[in-house]
Amino acid sequence: MDEGIIRLANALDTEDMIGFTRAFVEDFKTGRNCVNRELLPWIEDIDKGWTGVLCLGMGGSAAGGDFLATLCDHKGAVPVRCHRGYDIPSWWTPDWLVISTSYSGNTEETLSSTVQAMDMGATVVVIASGGELAGLSELSEKVHLISCPSGQPPRSAFGHIFSRQLSVLVEIGILQTEISNHALARLQDAIDDCDIIAHPEGDVASLALNMMENPIAIVGPDELMPAINRFKNQLNENSSRFARTSVFPELNHNETVAWGGVGDDQDPESSNQALVVMSWDGIHPRVMKRMDWFVSNCPSQHAWKMHGDGDTLLESLLHLCIMMDWLSIALGLLHGKDPSAIEPIISLKKYLSDMS
Repeated sequence: MDEGIIRLANALDTEDMIGFTRAFVEDFKTGRNCVNRELLPWIEDIDKGWTGVLCLGMGGSAAGGDFLATLCDHKGAVPVRCHRGYDIPSWWTPDWLVISTSYSGNTEETLSSTVQAMDMGATVVVIASGGELAGLSELSEKVHLISCPSGQPPRSAFGHIFSRQLSVLVEIGILQTEISNHALARLQDAIDDCDIIAHPEGDVASLALNMMENPIAIVGPDELMPAINRFKNQLNENSSRFARTSVFPELNHNETVAWGGVGDDQDPESSNQALVVMSWDGIHPRVMKRMDWFVSNCPSQHAWKMHGDGDTLLESLLHLCIMMDWLSIALGLLHGKDPSAIEPIISLKKYLSDMS
């Protein structure tokens, strides 16, 4: 295994997904440092009492909106909603700030919903590396652009994207949650510790090897759903693997029955699942008891706990993302897949372009 994963990476990682994963903390620092009132004086114009924030985006560009929504539910001043699709929600009004994110700047669903919001009088913060979305800032004084570097898969640009989204909300007082330099140093340590090339016989590479042959299920408390969902998406794209997700305590009211494991109820489907249980230090004590019961009664023979270390929910979420990004890359390599390759998505985009 020690030489095997390195050989696979050299042969398959054609776009350096490993390098992008190693750069997450530096990307985050760069993004955080470029969002301030000296560099972006228009922040003064949007620093007012918003009813809420609507985040528009798709795929990897939308993931940050999920994180913002959870962080604001946890300790925010107003609600944040993440919306994926062509049309603006019918309930939206211009007293909700819009953050519109497309790494390429050409995501057609995001462009469509953003233009609709503009037509309805929205104040929009665009986060993009270029494209048509970035150009909207030249059409209206109510559309403001925060640029980010181009040239990599959107899902690998999470540090660039999310740092800018987060910093906007911190600058205008909607979120007090900032991440300290000490926390970023700990996250960098996590990147180094999980590096499957530096540690080819480490926990991440070994876990990937053990998950190769089984269906994957990812569960955890509701506040970790952004990391759970992002892990599913990373498995889809980096590894070409399906994954099912669920959260506590909701799954205790339905999915628990399907898992079985109590009395004579032994479902072979659930016993074959590769189960990843995510946790962090801030879990509600009653939810923790529910998770403990589930784990002790779960019939799966393949279960692992992944703990998000950190002093805050934000740091814990990012720590989980780092571990899961490395795991999805390792699984992709073991399956003989280039972790950057997304041929079906490219084919669909060409089909839609030809049909327009």
